[in-house]
Amino acid sequence: MPYVRERATIDDVEAVLWIVLAIALVIGEAFTATILVIFFAAGAAAAAAAAAFGAPVLLQIIVFAVVSGLSVAAVRPIVMRHARPAVETGDTPFGIEAMEGARGVVLDEVDESRGMVKIDGELWQARSFDGKESFQPGDRVRVVRVRGATVLVWHDDVPDV
Repeated sequence: MPYVRERATIDDVEAVLWIVLAIALVIGEAFTATILVIFFAAGAAAAAAAAAFGAPVLLQIIVFAVVSGLSVAAVRPIVMRHARPAVETGDTPFGIEAMEGARGVVLDEVDESRGMVKIDGELWQARSFDGKESFQPGDRVRVVRVRGATVLVWHDDVPDV
């Protein structure tokens, strides 16, 4: 006798809905920088497991709430501690974070709307940090902040050591 699959049960449908919710939350996390939504996705995945084992809807909701809450309370602080900037943690900064404080030389006049500086052999678009000062070619500047592919610079008043 050929294999005949029974109709999907309510538990199957509920589990699929929880899985769809978990996937939607994971996708939502990709578009945020909060590192928060992912924990609700974990709660939805746990609720999907509860639904797959035949738990009633109320228990599924409780599992979702408890797992989401516990993961936010227990795991998020650990993740956020490791996501802090190197300046706060005392680690050596790298990447864009290491640019802040770097020294450069002005190549094209830097003012509030345009400019070009050379930092460690690389050319960067630059703007004056306060928008009022301007820097002439040859002036030494220091990077105060990085915004995208543009550095905000200020006078380099610290002498070479």
